[in-house]
Amino acid sequence: MFSKVLVANRGEIAVRIVRALEELGVASVAVYSELDRDAPHVRRAGESYNLGEGPAAENYLNVEKILDVARRSGAEAIHPGYGFLAENAPFAKICEEAGIVFIGPPASAIEAMGSKTRARELMKAAGVPIVPGTTEPVATVADALRIVKKEIGFPVAVKAAGGGGGKGFRVALAEEELEAAFEGASREGEKFFSDPAVYLERYLPDPRHVEVQVLADRHGNVIHLGERDCSIQRRHQKVIEESPAPEWVVDPEMRERIGQIGVNAARAVDYVGAGTIEGLFSSHEGGESEYFFLEMNARVQVEHCVTEMTTGIDIVKEGIRAAAGEELAYAQEDVVLRGHAIECRINAEDASKNFAPAPGRIGVYREPMGPGVRVDTGVEAGGEVSPMYDPMVAKLIVWDADRAQATRRMLRALGEFEIEGLKTLIPFHQALLATDQWARGETCRDLLEDKKWLKTLAFPAPVAPPEDGEDERIEQKYAVEVSGRRFDVRVLGPAFGGGARAAANGAARTAPKRGRRKATSGAGGPDVLPSPLQGNMWKVLVKAGDTVQEGQLLCIIEAMKMENEITAHKSGTIVELPITEGAPIQAGAPIATIRSAEAS
Repeated sequence: MFSKVLVANRGEIAVRIVRALEELGVASVAVYSELDRDAPHVRRAGESYNLGEGPAAENYLNVEKILDVARRSGAEAIHPGYGFLAENAPFAKICEEAGIVFIGPPASAIEAMGSKTRARELMKAAGVPIVPGTTEPVATVADALRIVKKEIGFPVAVKAAGGGGGKGFRVALAEEELEAAFEGASREGEKFFSDPAVYLERYLPDPRHVEVQVLADRHGNVIHLGERDCSIQRRHQKVIEESPAPEWVVDPEMRERIGQIGVNAARAVDYVGAGTIEGLFSSHEGGESEYFFLEMNARVQVEHCVTEMTTGIDIVKEGIRAAAGEELAYAQEDVVLRGHAIECRINAEDASKNFAPAPGRIGVYREPMGPGVRVDTGVEAGGEVSPMYDPMVAKLIVWDADRAQATRRMLRALGEFEIEGLKTLIPFHQALLATDQWARGETCRDLLEDKKWLKTLAFPAPVAPPEDGEDERIEQKYAVEVSGRRFDVRVLGPAFGGGARAAANGAARTAPKRGRRKATSGAGGPDVLPSPLQGNMWKVLVKAGDTVQEGQLLCIIEAMKMENEITAHKSGTIVELPITEGAPIQAGAPIATIRSAEAS
């Protein structure tokens, strides 16, 4: 076993790994950005090293800095957790060359599974069922259209070859949507994975997302720990997971079948450590079901906790032991699933605004307690959820004897969870888990796409009407698109009629006492379009002087690892555009001043 391990991550997963190392009697080393100077994972580790300021690329993703800390601290191994460097094959190779153990699979396995097209080829050769589609990247929209018409048909999923976690995933329901889906998936693939290549898959409209946890060692032993049902997703990103899947979905025979698929997939790439085989489970009339390989996540998963609760196996510790060269402590016959576990991701997101990111500073923070309740977090009262990183605040996991009892326990725990200062998904989880759809074990996709239902989950703070001498406050309406989905946002704030410069400087504009006025899209709306969120201006698609139409894409803001497409709130001419690609932008800061022809 190692004597010292560097944890190359932050937040709840860094705390989780440090705890596992403590139980193994291994010293821990933490790294942190300047933003995370006071974070819990920094204090929890035995040693901690500052990686500097700036975005993740300059600290948590800086390979040279990470390796320098490993050498200075004397760490024998590096655990990447998930995200950041977890599935970075070049980093795994560099660690090997530097004589430092990468706690994860070999670089060859990461490379094989990192390219979704290559993974599909390998799985097909290994006899693992894959979703019908291409196994080679598709070069152009014209090529994609030809393949879809000849082989796949609509609807079709366009996916980034290097993608994962819902990034680089777009759906075209019909021919007229294919070009936008192709370009959007390619753009996200280039941005998040430095690979613009895309491929095509048959889109299954309402499949269940069922994945299998696997463990493997360097001695040829591979086991699976049963399945997790992760069908509750928004924008192809998970929000609720459970283990096992509802019994009327996955019976013992199907569990053994998909478990063996997971083992075969891991063996096909000589996998080592903890990993997950993700798949799509589709039921048909007459009782027939299909299970297709989707992708392999060559790392510990966010939702590994529910499997730990139902099997009693510490997945993180087993992964560390495997990296140290030890054999798995369990054989397949030792794995027994008991009871039912549910995990809710408590993200800093506003479900009423289509899950828009909602970063900010945390006020009161009180976790739920009691039998069968677990909270994994990397924050505390007074901490901040930064737009620089993932929006997760905590993971709330519960266990009970069966699914119905686990649901009741989760609702009780959600009611005890207090997080002030942020909008989180707690109201969303409470509402969804109380529905008949959840009780019946449905995917609940209709609810997650129902904007009217989502808007009922908002709990806005009351705003007092303006007094004499104060800024006039108006309700401003504009449209935002997140990962290809459009929704309306209304913000109550200062009337930016004094111009973008005044708004950017926070200058006040006094007005005579009068009632609050409501602005609507079109010629009668406010000229200034404010930013709905804090983030980085990733792309600007217009310039001052351009004539734009209401709903036209103006720019793309990156916040919390998501692309947020900002569209024009009215038709007219852009008279001011105080934004720059690559620059940060604050919530409420002006994006553009658009003057309608009537106003001119």
